Amino acid sequence: MRLLPELNLSTEWFWTGGADGKLRIQGCTDCGTLVHPPAPICPACRSTAWEPTEVSGQATVVGCTVNAHPWMPGFDLDLPYSIAIVALDEQADVRLTTNVTGCPPEDVHVGQRVAVRFEQHEDVWLPLFEPTGEPDADNPVPEPERPVVRPPVSDDRFEHRVVLSGVGRAGLGRRLMVDPLSLTVDACLQAIADAGLQLEDIDGLSTYPSTPAMGMSEGGVTTVEEALRIRPTWHNGGGDLPGPGGSVVAAMLAVASGLCRHVLCFRTVWESTYATLSARGGLAGGGGTRMGGWMGFRAPYGALSASNWIGMIANQYLHRYGADRRMLGWIALNDRANAGRNPAAIYRDPMTMDDYMSARPITTPFGLYDCDVPCDASIAVIVSDASVAADLPKPAIRVDAVGTQITERVSWDQGTITHEPQVIGQSAHLWTRTSLTQADVDLALLYDGFSFNAISWLEALGFCGFGEAQDWLDEGRRIALDGELPVNPHGGQLSEGRTHGYGFIYEAIQQLRHDAGERQVRDARTAVVTSGGGTPSGVLLLQRAD
Repeated sequence: MRLLPELNLSTEWFWTGGADGKLRIQGCTDCGTLVHPPAPICPACRSTAWEPTEVSGQATVVGCTVNAHPWMPGFDLDLPYSIAIVALDEQADVRLTTNVTGCPPEDVHVGQRVAVRFEQHEDVWLPLFEPTGEPDADNPVPEPERPVVRPPVSDDRFEHRVVLSGVGRAGLGRRLMVDPLSLTVDACLQAIADAGLQLEDIDGLSTYPSTPAMGMSEGGVTTVEEALRIRPTWHNGGGDLPGPGGSVVAAMLAVASGLCRHVLCFRTVWESTYATLSARGGLAGGGGTRMGGWMGFRAPYGALSASNWIGMIANQYLHRYGADRRMLGWIALNDRANAGRNPAAIYRDPMTMDDYMSARPITTPFGLYDCDVPCDASIAVIVSDASVAADLPKPAIRVDAVGTQITERVSWDQGTITHEPQVIGQSAHLWTRTSLTQADVDLALLYDGFSFNAISWLEALGFCGFGEAQDWLDEGRRIALDGELPVNPHGGQLSEGRTHGYGFIYEAIQQLRHDAGERQVRDARTAVVTSGGGTPSGVLLLQRAD
């Protein structure tokens, strides 16, 4: 079985154009700019006039990974197989995710020269690439830059009109076989009690991503409201937010505007139970082998996981900066050491660098311990009006600043591929909204769906320069619990469990309240919390309110 792209009004010409062996890309007929994936307007001159434009099919590999993990049964690429991002000669910022064939998967590398060839599957001609035998090319990917972001529109900061008043968590385990709505209700009631509130005090609901697909949610605002029946003044739910933490940012805006006084934010995952039930046939599957949207440009090549997309980017980073897998290993080992002090963490057993390096490969450069742990959990956070801070039963957590601006293409292969996309702009935006600097941060909660994500956030936030992380980490000493910048004291998603961003907010609140037990960072007053990446992400800078 081969997953194939949908043939719709905007893409059919691309997927069928290879019948004559020619690669065609959307070309603006007014300014000549090539545009990919197809879009109804030219990003350069804003013309809507375009036509399929023949290109040479010559390209350079700029990102690659060797996938060793079976993501779905029956997929017709034999393991292991290579996935690559190639940059076209005509315009290097036009890239295709594809397979490089005609050589062993492990021989595909950044800088390799390749040429297109087409493979027909039903009514689709997939553009694949094969080596030309030419000498390697110079890296056509530009160096990352710290962007100039929009300055604040005023000195007033909406962030300072709110506090995080309560937090709760339910579950956090593997295959709990518990109804996800039950987990959500438990976490929500805990958070309300933690803030010293009653259910009737809650006048807003906010969540991410709302959609219940594949164990990613309990059903969203409508499901939770039907269970709690609190009749909110305002509600929010969706995936097009600044990462999972964007649901908290949205709640902050609602409270700061005076629309609400106490917003209940929640995030529930039950991926491990969902996978178990699906394997037993207890859940209806999606079905179909045609993929729409951006997955239509990845799925046919077996790029079915974020580990593949980020793995290709990580290999561009390793090639460019001369780093090696040990850099990633220090992130994984630090998480595991910290998780050993966290009784709620899923993986707490000690791990060595030898354990890390010898782990089962997933997709290069990632092995098993570079990948976060699917779990079942629900976390809830209360955003309240700042006027209640002195009346709370526990220390209020102030939000000093947020970073949300998009400065890069919202794409896994067309924009930034030296670092995880959507971390550089949001990080730069954060520092424009605060008088604090990196030196004021006592601990960092860095999103680590994969080990490389945390590297991207470290550099994007300016704790070290681009490409400097391997030396800066000092074999993990700098990010240890007693180091200069403790990172992920709870074990992160690599060891505590994959709660898609909310786990970092939960840990930040525990740390800033000084309630973290054995893993407490001494005298912690300021924490940076990152959320997501790849798709729009967000950053929070939190402080104790006293």
